[in-house]
Amino acid sequence: MFLRTLLQRNPGFVRAAVELHQAGVIPANSYVLDLDAIEANTAGLCSRARDLDLTVYAMTKQIGRAPAALDAIAAGGADGFVAVDMACARPIVRSGHSLGHLGHLVQVPRGEAGEAAGLAPDYWTVFSRNKADEAAAAARSSGRSQPLLVRVFDDGDEFYAGHEGGIPLSDLPAMIDHIASLDGATFAGLTTFPALLYDGSSQSARITPNMSTLARAAAVAHRHHGAPSQLQLNAPGTTSTEVLRLLAEAGATQVEPGHGLSGTTPLHAVRELPELPAVLYLSEIAHLHHGVPLCFGGGLYIDPVFGDYQVRAVVADDPSEIATPPVPVEMPSPAAIDYYAKLVPAVERTFKEGSTVIFGFRVQAFVTRAFVACVAGVAQGKPCVAGVWNGFGDPVQFEEPA
Repeated sequence: MFLRTLLQRNPGFVRAAVELHQAGVIPANSYVLDLDAIEANTAGLCSRARDLDLTVYAMTKQIGRAPAALDAIAAGGADGFVAVDMACARPIVRSGHSLGHLGHLVQVPRGEAGEAAGLAPDYWTVFSRNKADEAAAAARSSGRSQPLLVRVFDDGDEFYAGHEGGIPLSDLPAMIDHIASLDGATFAGLTTFPALLYDGSSQSARITPNMSTLARAAAVAHRHHGAPSQLQLNAPGTTSTEVLRLLAEAGATQVEPGHGLSGTTPLHAVRELPELPAVLYLSEIAHLHHGVPLCFGGGLYIDPVFGDYQVRAVVADDPSEIATPPVPVEMPSPAAIDYYAKLVPAVERTFKEGSTVIFGFRVQAFVTRAFVACVAGVAQGKPCVAGVWNGFGDPVQFEEPA
């Protein structure tokens, strides 16, 4: 879905990826990141967010928490990082960056609460009294008081299947009282997810009913003696520069761009927005079977926000070949292990093992076994590999050819 945009708006990045892969310094099965574009995208978004008094916590699960990417986002001005789970929080802190928000999409497991408190997140979201108790006890043991956000919901709110959770709006006053009674925690604000969703029919982002619930919850909290004067309203989902005013006008104080920083929100597929596409998936032709080329998999999970569509890929042995017509791809079933994908070229085209294969789709590095390869210097025309990591932010010793 993003291949056309990638080739039109950031062809230098695609050429660099082919060149570096053919030179043997980027492995197949890699999410390749353009650090220059990521830093510029972050800088533009953060500048706009500051104009609207919004705090920016960057989500990096999609691009694999590679330290070089975290550095680029921090250099672009992000206020900190949001962790989808503890596996995300660890590399953020290990890389020397600020953990802004923890526990929102995935609650902190009971046995990891002590470790979580030691990571000193700015905010920690809880879905229940029990989770508030665990966070407070862990923070108290580490000698600090933890600001807590409460996820709240009401009838009519929208959730992705399996993402449900939080406190019913009617229970919020009692929840605020409970947190106020805890030694080791304070009530700091409210959150929901998703605050925005892509609307395919209008090709735009729309505010969900959850934001109305968040506004009503804020009114309840402000009327309640336990509410802080600076109530935080955390509103993640489909975030890019394009939607910041919409979120601010709906009452948000914190936003959490993820795909927005790599130019791959759904809106980026249908509109030319300020952010450049900054990520691609790179594979290579593994072998041919009866003349049909197959490329390596491992990172062929496509975020299903658009539903099914014809996936295509560019095949090149040289950077100059990125203008050749993209080839249709038969993707492996989501129920299968993605060892390979099958390319379906036109009859007159021939391929050979080792050719570079470039995909453009919405990535989710953290649920795959793909590498994350960071490329610096694309904007200056001097691309080089800044490092290779796995999806947990651990360095990978990928040896350069002799």
